[in-house]
Amino acid sequence: MLEITCTRAWPPLVEESLGDWRLRWSDGFTGRANSALAVGDPGRPVPEALRAVCDFAHDRGIPPMVQVNRDSANEHAIAAAGWAEAKGHRRGHEVTVLTAPLTTAPAVPGVAVLDEPSPGWWERTLGRDEDSPAARQVLTGGKVGYGVATLDGVTAGAVRGALVDGWLHVGRLEVAPGFRRRGLASALMGAVHTWGREHGAGHAVLEVAEANSGALALYAGLGYAPHHRYRYWVPAPGSCEDSTS
Repeated sequence: MLEITCTRAWPPLVEESLGDWRLRWSDGFTGRANSALAVGDPGRPVPEALRAVCDFAHDRGIPPMVQVNRDSANEHAIAAAGWAEAKGHRRGHEVTVLTAPLTTAPAVPGVAVLDEPSPGWWERTLGRDEDSPAARQVLTGGKVGYGVATLDGVTAGAVRGALVDGWLHVGRLEVAPGFRRRGLASALMGAVHTWGREHGAGHAVLEVAEANSGALALYAGLGYAPHHRYRYWVPAPGSCEDSTS
């Protein structure tokens, strides 16, 4: 299942199973690594599963949240249990998952994929309010390639590629404002695609907020097509008390 591939490419610090569901914690760094992945059967009625989600989140000091495929049976059941779309999620609560076959691209001067993250890669990849030991552990988990674009001695752009089961998971593409509209985003994507092919991946997958029209246009131009969509959901106020307290 592609959702499992994606979560393995973005490994949380703590993960517990709830039937087929995955409970995830990473000290608040990103929704994907701090929510319950509600795919498959949780092994109990959904309202009971959601109470377990609440308990897991409360025990670890994060807001309860569920990631669930749009218009799935699980999403309908979560809505029926009184949860609401997480419209306040900072990076957008509605996400499109895109896939593409991998091809190699010509090398571009100044663009490379590193085996270890450089200081410049970290600077481009993490916002000032995101840098933490948890964030660094999530981003370096698994087999990862660290794409960088260097111009005039400056790390002008960065991207992350992670390998899981023949897939390349692409994320954290970022170009510094002063270096945009120079083709660096496409060059970084080409470099990480080539790296993925060289390491045995046949297809790429990435996740992008539906409101990010610029990124969607970029990826469509690179051959990506929609695979599925998911949303984040949160409990209604007062409906997610910790049953263990």
